[in-house]
Amino acid sequence: MSIAEPFERVQHAYANGERRPLAGYLASLCSYGALVGVATAVGRRRGTRLPDRLTPADTVLLGLATHKASRLVTKSSITSVLRAPFTRYEKPAGEAEVKETVRGHGVRHAVGELVTCPFCTGVWIAGALTAGLVLAPKATRLVTTALSAVAISDWLHLGYDAAKE
Repeated sequence: MSIAEPFERVQHAYANGERRPLAGYLASLCSYGALVGVATAVGRRRGTRLPDRLTPADTVLLGLATHKASRLVTKSSITSVLRAPFTRYEKPAGEAEVKETVRGHGVRHAVGELVTCPFCTGVWIAGALTAGLVLAPKATRLVTTALSAVAISDWLHLGYDAAKE
């Protein structure tokens, strides 16, 4: 019996007749874990200590910045060039956003799901920004402030347009 056979049995039992890219999901999870491990190793090597707590302002900035960055990565017209190897354009989806469907199988499909899902990508972005607050707090606060300002500006644009109608 090969090492892959038990995994293939689990995948077959789970999929319920559908093509589900469990190997791709596993690769994504391992990649995320590896990146967290690298950030942790860098922090330890530099002697960086974790903050006792994050301030409410940091949490708000992280939330707004994660929201904006995840929308930019997963839905923005301008970043569609990054998603194109994994997706197919369907139609416009609102202000400067597009609707895309995932294409391919295995890892390609799993990556396509990740880069088209703001909820999924948000976990990665929040992790990166949180690591940034620990490893490079000044630069990260600058980035989170800028992304938060753009998010607030977007909502104000949408509110302004709605008020005109």
